[in-house]
Amino acid sequence: GTSFKFSGTYENQVRAAKTLSIVLPLSLFIIFLILYLQFRNISTPLLVFSGILIAWSGGFMLIWLYDQSWFLDFSVAGTSMRDLFDVGTINLSVAVWVGFIALFGIASDDGVVMATFLDQSFANRKTESIAQIRAATLEAGKRRIRPCLMTTATTVLALLPVITSQGRGSDVMVPMAIPSFGGMCIELITLFVVPVSYCMIREWRFRMGGEV
Repeated sequence: GTSFKFSGTYENQVRAAKTLSIVLPLSLFIIFLILYLQFRNISTPLLVFSGILIAWSGGFMLIWLYDQSWFLDFSVAGTSMRDLFDVGTINLSVAVWVGFIALFGIASDDGVVMATFLDQSFANRKTESIAQIRAATLEAGKRRIRPCLMTTATTVLALLPVITSQGRGSDVMVPMAIPSFGGMCIELITLFVVPVSYCMIREWRFRMGGEV
């Protein structure tokens, strides 16, 4: 009889998909475990993970934008932005998922910086009212905005040469960098999400009569 089987590129894609189905959740678990060892509780790592989810949505948003005909449809100094950034359809290839895995680690930085300073701020003061909790959270958030902005800005600027590259290897590097670029651009929302969520938890503990 005659038999057949898929091989070549398709076989490699199937093998890579099986590997990613293990590596992707494993990487998230390892990140959460490291955060738990740092903060010694469940709530704070979950707050940091909110930044990862926001960055994940930002990565998918940029992939969707690259598939839109109107995205970057203008020129600067005679240079087409669509040509400069090589705007086109981005398939969910292995390179894209590797970019997302890298994004998970990068996106947790701002949340860790903010949550660590919030923990230190509340450890060094005694809050006796909800107003004091909110004031302490606001003060800590203001003092950590600049370091978080610098972290995000340096990452985004470092990725610009990669997503605008058009030489050999760009077909792999560009799809890998796009999730990280899009995720870090929108990840600035973490600067508001983490302090607000942290404050809500502190207020809940205060109302329940717990230690703040």
